[in-house]
Amino acid sequence: MDSKTAETRRSSLHSTEMRDLTATGYSIRPGRADHIPALPAIERVAAQLLRGHAPESVLAETTDERTFADAARDGRLWVASTGNTPVGFALVQMLAADLPHLDEIDVDPSHRRRGLGTALVRAVCDWATVSGHVMLTLTTFRAVPWNLPFYARLGFVEIPCETLRPELAGVVSEEAHRGLDPHTRAVMGYRCGPTAIRE
Repeated sequence: MDSKTAETRRSSLHSTEMRDLTATGYSIRPGRADHIPALPAIERVAAQLLRGHAPESVLAETTDERTFADAARDGRLWVASTGNTPVGFALVQMLAADLPHLDEIDVDPSHRRRGLGTALVRAVCDWATVSGHVMLTLTTFRAVPWNLPFYARLGFVEIPCETLRPELAGVVSEEAHRGLDPHTRAVMGYRCGPTAIRE
């Protein structure tokens, strides 16, 4: 498949996903400054789904406004909305110039099972591919059905700990410092490019 055909296919797939999502009353759009005040509340309510898997201190964490603002400015924040109301988001941090990391994705539980998580992940994967990155990474829980198995269905594969770049090893270490057991966590990567497009 040549690059022009691959790009046309990617654009077609993305347009179809957005059209189908819009038909349900939702949309995925780049995050804006006026979205930011609503995002911490989404973090807090979504975190309750991980009760029993993460310590209370982690469940109470929220992202600071500056981090959201920087991400929105740099095009690393996507928001799922119904009308003008944010109900989910995806946030990417750049661990290095060539290493985008899906740092957080949350959907308000009252809006789950509508394809929003999938649409957010696909929007980020499309962005990473179009931006010319080789891989998009994330960390997630092994045993939570909507964590590792969910990402695996979307094309992410586990990265062996002995092959982690220092930046990713640092993420694992920082999570452990916050109280997350490394044995319950997995580092995963999505290989970007035309061959990674899902059917």
